[in-house]
Amino acid sequence: MVSPVPAVDVPPQPWTGRFDGDGPEHRRWWQAVTPYAPRRVQPASARPAVILGFGSDAGVRRNKGRAGAAAAPAAIRAALGPLAFHLGREVHDAGDVTVAGDALEAGQARAGLAITSLLDAGQLPVVLGGGHETAFASYLGVAGSAAVREGLRVGVLNLDAHFDLRDEAVPSSGTPFLQMARAEAAAGRELRYAVVGISEPNNTRALFRTAEELGVDYLLDEDCSDEAAHAFVAAFLAQVDALYLTIDLDVLPASVAPGVSAPAAYGVPLPVISAVCRQVAASGKLLHLDVAELNPEFDPDARTAKVAARLVNTLLG
Repeated sequence: MVSPVPAVDVPPQPWTGRFDGDGPEHRRWWQAVTPYAPRRVQPASARPAVILGFGSDAGVRRNKGRAGAAAAPAAIRAALGPLAFHLGREVHDAGDVTVAGDALEAGQARAGLAITSLLDAGQLPVVLGGGHETAFASYLGVAGSAAVREGLRVGVLNLDAHFDLRDEAVPSSGTPFLQMARAEAAAGRELRYAVVGISEPNNTRALFRTAEELGVDYLLDEDCSDEAAHAFVAAFLAQVDALYLTIDLDVLPASVAPGVSAPAAYGVPLPVISAVCRQVAASGKLLHLDVAELNPEFDPDARTAKVAARLVNTLLG
């Protein structure tokens, strides 16, 4: 018996895109994505991807960033819709969990329950944030899943210019990974956390010290050559049984991803980030993924949304 996904706030909406024909040779994402109907996937079959939006910028506001990320799930879907569909798996849409006002913790808890339900049904959740407070919602879902309950070693790989290990009285988009570390410690486990793309000028000494105390592996943005990134990710993948991948779009240069809360002056080149995504997909260890920090209000020509869509397409290919 498969339990239904806990109620979302916004049900799946119709997808749109260019129409070239009804045949499989013409198919685009908008024609391939169907509303999610709960069912358990047989282990031998490819895991269907299930898109879940997390419409939140409460964490960004708390972190004194540029609000607007709540509109990101719709913007990423709009960028995915016209893409040619070459995937060898089903893709479904479960709708959105939205955060009303400042009710962040309640929204994260609801999204976590939805993610756990999808994981336990054998699906591959693809969460479209939202600010990077999305990551703690994802963590709640992964930590509550049967995979973790049964002892699977899950690592968290963050593609990000920031550690997001702030020690604040109120959770925000800057605190999710410290929240994860404390929750894991309370459960008698240790957080396995690695970051690709850390910007030294944008992380204080206190944050580096916290990262060191928690045993966080990281690669600075200036050191992110193809070879270095590949070796770093390979070493981390070797330590875990499964991976939760989170992409904060501000890991990319501002010229590539201007529509984020904190555009990067330096950033990691898109080909390097794309190669990491291909590497993770090829590993067979991807358990869950999310994309965060798109702010459509500051995204000319939907440039950042299109990059986010391309990375999601790469990860599912």
